Amino acid sequence: MTLTHQLSSSMLSSSSSSFFAPLNLHPGTRNASLPVTKRVSTCKCVATPQEQIAYKTNVSRNSNMSKLQAGYLFPEIARRRGAHLQKYPDAQIISLGIGDTTEPIPEVITAAMAKRAYDLSTLEGYSGYGAEQGEKPLRAAIAKTYYSGLGIGEEDIFVSDGAKCDISRLQILFGSNITIAVQDPSYPAYVDSGVIMGQTGQFNTDVQKYGNIEYMRCNPENGFFPDLSSVGRTDVIFFCSPNNPTGASATREQLTQLVQFAKKNGSIIVYDSAYAMYISDDNPRSIFEIPGAEEVAIETSSFSKYAGFTGVRLGWTVVPKQLLFSDGFPVAKDFNRIVCTCFNGASNLSQAGGLACLSPEGLEAMQKVIGFYKENTEIIIETFTSLGYSVYGGRNAPYVWVHFPGRSSWDMFAEILEKTHVVTTPGSGFGPGGEGFVRVSAFGHRENILEACRRFKQLLSK
Repeated sequence: MTLTHQLSSSMLSSSSSSFFAPLNLHPGTRNASLPVTKRVSTCKCVATPQEQIAYKTNVSRNSNMSKLQAGYLFPEIARRRGAHLQKYPDAQIISLGIGDTTEPIPEVITAAMAKRAYDLSTLEGYSGYGAEQGEKPLRAAIAKTYYSGLGIGEEDIFVSDGAKCDISRLQILFGSNITIAVQDPSYPAYVDSGVIMGQTGQFNTDVQKYGNIEYMRCNPENGFFPDLSSVGRTDVIFFCSPNNPTGASATREQLTQLVQFAKKNGSIIVYDSAYAMYISDDNPRSIFEIPGAEEVAIETSSFSKYAGFTGVRLGWTVVPKQLLFSDGFPVAKDFNRIVCTCFNGASNLSQAGGLACLSPEGLEAMQKVIGFYKENTEIIIETFTSLGYSVYGGRNAPYVWVHFPGRSSWDMFAEILEKTHVVTTPGSGFGPGGEGFVRVSAFGHRENILEACRRFKQLLSK
């Protein structure tokens, strides 16, 4: 039998073509012979009806999940990157989108993990479950290294598998009957986890916002710090400094305002300091440098962007003993209950690496890696500045926030990807305040950073 294929490429949209497997016909061949037992007439392909579902449970879907918009930002970028690679299979794609580190973990750190791994093969060195709150030596080292003199002790520190995971655990702690405020733009996990917990209303497409969330606009006009006089009272305030995505680092005066604002309203600040080691000026590296913050703040942080632990997974959250709920019950006790219920403790291998990170040799090695990425930001900043664009961030953070006036963020993302094969991140993915911006990550090998900047100049100087 001869089956004639008469599918025109115009019949297939870019969104549907990926569902069709290649036919692998010889060039110029229109017909492919298929062994069959009887002859059939020429047919044309039509959409296959969806198979009837034979069985479904009586369990209702979490209605909050349906509020979420499309996919989570970074998997959506990965999907578009994959589609682009299908379209251009020979393209040399450079990824400056998701904030994933690229440089090897310093050997002083991996050696400690390797030793711990070997010890697990011995009777003397084997260990099973550890404390859910983290190993005592690591908690003590975190307190000494990052919170010395700030009134934070090892008992206030909960070691985890990363700051992102702790954000969700904190949302479980707070529950569904709270209100939240977020910087706009901000890391999307704050909003999405709130949506899933049922803290928000529906998404309003006209303003690109969820109901029942206080969006604190951060833009060049206000120095990327919100006008707190116009911010309504909420139970929880998510605040990231240095900020992802804008790269802005809050000053001591600004954080003092934030702490005072929280105290006035009886709110709790969830302070994300995942990029604190990138700060090169005298801006605070911890919210607990601000007097009184221990009564209104929780701080979460991570080894991901310091030591290249994005895949190793290790972070921590500080819940001070002085932080109390409205009934006087310690927040730390409830968080400890959440941790003990939802978590079995960070990997003992990653904790061995974390302890090595905080040794004198480890701290020096991490600073060298951070310095490398900061050199990358300087290259990116110089590139866009030379092209006449307004550029923000990069000085105290591994992200460069580039403004493209009058352009849609996703359109700009698509144009850069299509014409340069470089993956960036659309600013609107971080909230409506990010519209018109693109985030460029400095995480990359030096040759890739230089090549990406060469391509940027080639595209944008026309």
